[in-house]
Amino acid sequence: MRFDQARLDALRAAVDAGTFEGAARELSVTPSAISQRIRSLETETGRVLVQRSKPVRPTASGEVLLRLARQVDALGRDADAALGRERAPGDGDGDDGDAALPRLEPLSLAVNADSLATWLLPALQPLAGDIAFEMQRADESRTTELLRQGAVMAAITTDPAPVQGCSSVALGAMRYRPMASPEFVDRWLSSGGARRGGTGAQRLEGLTAAPVVVFDRSDDLQYRYLRFRGVEASSPPCHFVPSSADFVEAVRRGFGWGMVPELQVRDDDSLVALDPSHRVDVLLHWQQWQLHTAALARTAEAVRVAASRALRR
Repeated sequence: MRFDQARLDALRAAVDAGTFEGAARELSVTPSAISQRIRSLETETGRVLVQRSKPVRPTASGEVLLRLARQVDALGRDADAALGRERAPGDGDGDDGDAALPRLEPLSLAVNADSLATWLLPALQPLAGDIAFEMQRADESRTTELLRQGAVMAAITTDPAPVQGCSSVALGAMRYRPMASPEFVDRWLSSGGARRGGTGAQRLEGLTAAPVVVFDRSDDLQYRYLRFRGVEASSPPCHFVPSSADFVEAVRRGFGWGMVPELQVRDDDSLVALDPSHRVDVLLHWQQWQLHTAALARTAEAVRVAASRALRR
């Protein structure tokens, strides 16, 4: 089945904008035209493709065609670049005589917060003059869902099994350790028992009541450590801090203990390890669409090289 490009564009624009009105503004047509094109696509496929809510959301069938629409759009932009058809903002207006400016190729990524806060931005910095990155932050266990929905072209994820239509490459592991400020350990963990060699019973007693810093409600690292130590995960109070840098800062300021990435606290003596022998290695993978564009290929190579230097093998 061959799909009409204008209909695919209407589907993509409606999901991106969240409304038919926003899609109409992007494509310079009426909201009625957007609605008619999507309905025609639904008639053509025999499937409901979007939930007509605010924001507009794709159905499972709509996700398949949304992914196709984004892939066709990406390939078209890549062909334009190869042919030297770079357009300046406002191209076609004829209202100024300025030479055409280079156009950055858009590329959407789903990334986990800790990679974003440590090694990923330096990896992508050399490409920022050519590629306009749209980064959607999500837990590393959930980024593949954005790939599956067609919302992004690539993702850093813990899932090694490739999403349909994607490839998967192992990047390495981010290492986490349970850490806290010395003052927090002194106050909560049995008079400093964890830091100064207190007994296992003392440390266990302290962990039952000591506050925990958690990134968000999908962050399971702290709870996994508590279960490993035989502590009921629901016992201690939690502070939720949904920012990677602020998470570490909250641990430094004594809000609670937390599983901190080694990459964020190297040569940092403001934190101490609660359990020096305990570590958690979170294996990361790079998944991307199985299509070739220059922007996607360059990004994948930059991520692979940076990960080989920053992550554990």
